[in-house]
Amino acid sequence: MRKFAATYLFTSEATLLRNAILICYDDGTVQRVEQRGNGFREEAGVEFYSGILTPGFVNAHCHIEFSHLKGKISEKTGLAGFIGQINKLRNASDEERKKAMQVADRLMRAAGIAAVGDVSNSEISLQTKRKSEIQYHTFVEVFGFHPSRADRAFNHAERVHLKFTERNLPASIVPHSPYSVSDPLFQKIRKKAEDTIGILSIHNQESKEELQFFRDGSGPLADHLQHNLGLDISHWQPTGRSSLETILKYIPKSNPLLLVHNTFTGKGDVEILKSERSAENTFLVLCPNANLYIEGALPPVQLFQQNKLNICLGTDSLASNHQLSILAEMLTLQMHFPEIEIETLLEWVSINGARALGLEQKFGSFERDKNPGVNLITGLDLKNLKLTEKTRVKRLL
Repeated sequence: MRKFAATYLFTSEATLLRNAILICYDDGTVQRVEQRGNGFREEAGVEFYSGILTPGFVNAHCHIEFSHLKGKISEKTGLAGFIGQINKLRNASDEERKKAMQVADRLMRAAGIAAVGDVSNSEISLQTKRKSEIQYHTFVEVFGFHPSRADRAFNHAERVHLKFTERNLPASIVPHSPYSVSDPLFQKIRKKAEDTIGILSIHNQESKEELQFFRDGSGPLADHLQHNLGLDISHWQPTGRSSLETILKYIPKSNPLLLVHNTFTGKGDVEILKSERSAENTFLVLCPNANLYIEGALPPVQLFQQNKLNICLGTDSLASNHQLSILAEMLTLQMHFPEIEIETLLEWVSINGARALGLEQKFGSFERDKNPGVNLITGLDLKNLKLTEKTRVKRLL
């Protein structure tokens, strides 16, 4: 049995509690939280810290397959430029990629991350995930802009999906983005999602280029598809609507949905989203450091908060980020949106992320019989409850 106490304890009600003790079994399972009130005093056997005790963080969007690309991709090239660079650097050996993934996995664990929603295009990350102390949900991602590629792309995804599920690793088949999946391929993904009740995730409105492509079929994305990938885009019919409005018809309303990035999601998109889907199973995953790395822009966080949308955080990949740290994502958001309270940020990186990945029975909060991990956040401005440049996270359990 281990007992922890700190200046504050982050509760399952998304509040900071003073004078409380977290009691866990040796394997990390929560037994109970005891509130001592004004009668709190030092007790034998209680580990007391200055800072905030939180559950392990949930990284709701990552690509560990790209871990070998750290420092190799130029910043602020825009989405089409970023994708173009990725495609030119796909010749790394399997050994190099696997080693980089193992390092990334260990660093995420050390950074207090307990669960990850990871996007994969193959089974190369399987062994890393099997051996990891992190709980992964793998989003097996499907590409296929041209309708002629639908069967081949989907059959490949099903083979990869089976590799994970046969080894009891949670996984679901998901579309890459609105602009990279054809109508027949979307239909196949939809049917699979309905049959398996799978969690869906899609890169959403990550760039202005995406909006332009759907509005009139022009711009850098169109150029990338034609000239970099050599694709025939003559079948493409611009919808004149936003990409989000266009693809919602492919997303079963009963399936959980993670919309990732949302950098250029507008008020009209939010209104459509709220009219088409339940807030209970819809999550906006923000990856602020990756957005700054690729586009030099951030999503309209205040708009999402005003509309009471479920927000969680992700790191994206080491191709688009300098580190896989949820704390770093929180710091960036606080820097640009100082009005966001620390309780809100902690809610986004704990219970919201756990709910998005369907892991709330084990992760996300200090509730009896859960085993979410125990993090200690130090170096805060405890008077004003703000993160600082000295803020660090340490995994205690």
